[in-house]
Amino acid sequence: MQSCLPIESAFPKARRSTQAQVVWGSRIVTVGGDAPVRVQSMTNTDTVDAIGTAIQVKELALAGSEMVRITVNTPEAAAAVPRVREQLDRMGIDVPLIGDFHYNGHRLLTDYPACAEALSKYRINPGNVGKGDKHDKQFGQMIEAAMRWNKAVRIGVNWGSLDQELLASLMDDNSAHYTLGCQTGHVRGADNFGP
Repeated sequence: MQSCLPIESAFPKARRSTQAQVVWGSRIVTVGGDAPVRVQSMTNTDTVDAIGTAIQVKELALAGSEMVRITVNTPEAAAAVPRVREQLDRMGIDVPLIGDFHYNGHRLLTDYPACAEALSKYRINPGNVGKGDKHDKQFGQMIEAAMRWNKAVRIGVNWGSLDQELLASLMDDNSAHYTLGCQTGHVRGADNFGP
């Protein structure tokens, strides 16, 4: 019979010191690594409404947002992004715009280069980029656009953007580990947890 090995203590991993600069005009916002925590907000407007979106971005910037995220989810929204940026520039608002992409960002950044250029950073949810064989190609297209336009990229993962097949596999793995731990007594106080 194998002996039980102690469970390794959980310590936070050391942060990587890489930093990125999110830039618009003369405004530079350094993020990551040892940079301070930054304030980023997101609009709740339809980006197609360039005037309404620009007004809300201005309000968020004046309230202290250092970067503002806008949804870029349709060809119409992608076409509106340069108009949003123009309105902000006319108002003297140099806050960097972050494009939040879902499912079709690879096409939008390729088909609407003015959008790709007007944004300061791209937010990509890996679970929302292609399926199967298409995933790597579409993800690569977004990274190529970022490199072409010298833009920062944030890989944003949240519960809603996880690849559902990967999520199911992880849930099965976690369930198996939990069951194994309970059966062999490796989980201290396991009887206090539900199945």
